Amino acid sequence: MNPENKTYADEAYAIVQHAEKEIGSRLPGSDGEKKFADYMGKKLEEIGIKPVKEEFAVSPRASIGGIPYAGYAGIILCVGSYFARHIPSLWFALAALGLFTIIWLIFSVFLYKTWFDMFFKREISQNVYGELTPPDGNYDYTIILSGHTDTSWCWKHSEHAFKHRNEPIKGIIATYGKVGFGAVCFFLMAFYCIFQAVVYASADIFRAEWAIFGVYADQLSQYIDVSSGFTAFYGILDKIMAFVPIVCAVGCCFVCMWADPDPRNASKGAMDNATGIALSYEVIKYFKENPDKMPRNCRIIDFNCGSEEAGLRGSMAFTEQHKGEPILDNAWNINIDSVADKDYFEVVIQDDWQMTRFDKDLENMFKDTFAELGIESKTGGCIHNPVGGCDSTPMTKAGIKSVTFAAQNPMLTYYYHTWRDTSDRFDVETVGTGFDVILSVIDKIAKFQEENVFNGPQK
Repeated sequence: MNPENKTYADEAYAIVQHAEKEIGSRLPGSDGEKKFADYMGKKLEEIGIKPVKEEFAVSPRASIGGIPYAGYAGIILCVGSYFARHIPSLWFALAALGLFTIIWLIFSVFLYKTWFDMFFKREISQNVYGELTPPDGNYDYTIILSGHTDTSWCWKHSEHAFKHRNEPIKGIIATYGKVGFGAVCFFLMAFYCIFQAVVYASADIFRAEWAIFGVYADQLSQYIDVSSGFTAFYGILDKIMAFVPIVCAVGCCFVCMWADPDPRNASKGAMDNATGIALSYEVIKYFKENPDKMPRNCRIIDFNCGSEEAGLRGSMAFTEQHKGEPILDNAWNINIDSVADKDYFEVVIQDDWQMTRFDKDLENMFKDTFAELGIESKTGGCIHNPVGGCDSTPMTKAGIKSVTFAAQNPMLTYYYHTWRDTSDRFDVETVGTGFDVILSVIDKIAKFQEENVFNGPQK
């Protein structure tokens, strides 16, 4: 960490501690999230920057936060399969439940589409941002520094891995093993119910067609027995599925436990993402107090984004609301999300689930900065986002040059999205190094802008 920037690093760490200890959990659309957004708005006012607040509706449990609903659906499928063995028409209802849940998982949980939000309880969330412009008010491009104010529901399986914190392999197995087993159980039951519904529907149609030719049901059944191996297969499957739903019900219980709905157990969000919020603010404060170091013809925006954990809803709302407006023209976005693990400084270049590749120019700027500052990382300084998504995706889709900067172990460690995400786990030095990285990248953006002008997202 540059000693000259220690004051800003100390202040950033103090903001992190305030968010963790004074406010606590900040679930999407909650009072805690609103308190932190208001707090950062007041911090902007303190340095003479007018905060802008934009509210939007969010369905907090419509995406990743609602994964336990898939577990509940799985349990219904497991129990219902026994009743359906005696009441075959139930297979159609169970198949519909399984199919609907799969579609919801694919599009809402994995791809973050908002199509299903209307079916879930809604809350009001908010984005709060402030801008710093050159003294003459003229600028050619914008740098948006973003972080999200909300925190996640507690992922119980990650928290349970705390007892294996000194044995990472066991911790990974404890987390991924239960979740993976539960996912297999749910999909197995869902596809089984769909299969049964198709079989019974086909049989009804088949019998109806043969009835036209005067073949009675018992004669038809006898014909099928001698002409098809399907009956033998179906008999074996029927015997297996006499006990498999019991095992699958246990696995689905693991899915139900995925995200604890109790806000008192939610993540306190020191790393994820009070660090991003604090660093965004301290950088804009740095340039406010040092106007001679402000990039020429540049506007800087401190963007406190809401409801990221609910499926990037805040950044989606921001880009949709300002679509076609100057605020998004010639814009660069440094999205800062979790700067705490000193051995894992990295630039996140892609959201795999969202199928979005981030800006190549910014990627190279971060890699060059890591090299210049002598930062060594166990991830090689570059990763794909392994699960979910980050706010760089809506920004990139809006035509903004964006990447996400993080210093976080990308594995599902015991503190990730759990109430164990506290500030005593990391230090000021790591946060201060993150501050130095951002300043260096901003200098590179300014140089690039002067030499190449804005060239849009490069993949």
